[in-house]
Amino acid sequence: MKHTPVADRLSGKQKASLLIIFLIPIVLLEILDYFSNPKEILENPKLTIEIEIPRGAALTQIADSLYAKQLIDDKDLFVFWAKSLGYETKMRAGYFEVPAGLNDYNVVKYLSTAKISTKSITFLEGWDIEQYAREISSKYNLSDTIFLDLCYNRQFIKDLGLNVLSLEGYLLPNTYFFSRNEKPERIIKYLVDKTVQIFENDTVQQRISEMNMTVHEILTLASIVEGEALIDAERPIIASLYYNRLKKRMRLQADPTIQYAIAGPPRRLLNRDLEVDSPYNTYKYYGLPPGPINNPGKASIMATIFPDSTKYLYMVAVGDGSHAFSTSLKEHLKAKEEFDKVRRKVARERRLKGN
Repeated sequence: MKHTPVADRLSGKQKASLLIIFLIPIVLLEILDYFSNPKEILENPKLTIEIEIPRGAALTQIADSLYAKQLIDDKDLFVFWAKSLGYETKMRAGYFEVPAGLNDYNVVKYLSTAKISTKSITFLEGWDIEQYAREISSKYNLSDTIFLDLCYNRQFIKDLGLNVLSLEGYLLPNTYFFSRNEKPERIIKYLVDKTVQIFENDTVQQRISEMNMTVHEILTLASIVEGEALIDAERPIIASLYYNRLKKRMRLQADPTIQYAIAGPPRRLLNRDLEVDSPYNTYKYYGLPPGPINNPGKASIMATIFPDSTKYLYMVAVGDGSHAFSTSLKEHLKAKEEFDKVRRKVARERRLKGN
């Protein structure tokens, strides 16, 4: 027996009736959309309420959360609109700032197209990975231990395309915006990619090749420059000074490497600190330390790749963030003596004021 398609068996009047039935909800939605005035609410929200959609959350769970925060009036109606409009699969996990005052239908539409709410985080130049971990833990719902473990995980590091013992030095400092439930792996990869991008420049690659240095060595020296420099103009000078010492087979004698070796918060170094037995002790061992001592900023990295041309071998901090540079030990000792006089004078004046 031959079956005739249902559509062919319907009369023209029946087809028109079905079309009207199909169009009625759409027309009603447009009317609802118009009178609820979502455009004005979305462009100038008087109040936004944060909502989290967990990974794998069912529509009913999302509806429960929205209802609990009084963003929708009817949970069943929210689920109905989401399924009817095909938006069920368009709702992503994350945090969202939902404008208050939208009706249930427009909340569905909003969540299907809204950008995930992000939170800014700033990593300062010269921070080490432990400081990164603490900052991430304070800003996001992430464990600092998990972050640190990833920074030392050999397989994870290898998957990033790196052959190093840790990611110290490879996490470019800057201000970033991440979803508050972002995975730590994605955050780390993003920071590493930002560092790698610096070295993908053709001019940079050619320069490093001419210097006969590796990216790891550049980052290591850049981290020392970062630890020493407080003034941008001095970064290429300090880099030049350390290159000069390396060429002359002199120990770098960089105080920041001692700070890294002895751990703990920064403090004034003592003579006994200079004797600590660590491969990072550049007062004791020649050449560069095994790796970066912090995460240098782009300015220090570029200063290390393109240093000034100087003959400086010594420097002494003069108290205002700058340094006095010298080409000989004699000049250096003289500059140090002059600064020590100034420091003693300031200390004496402070004591007198205190009395």
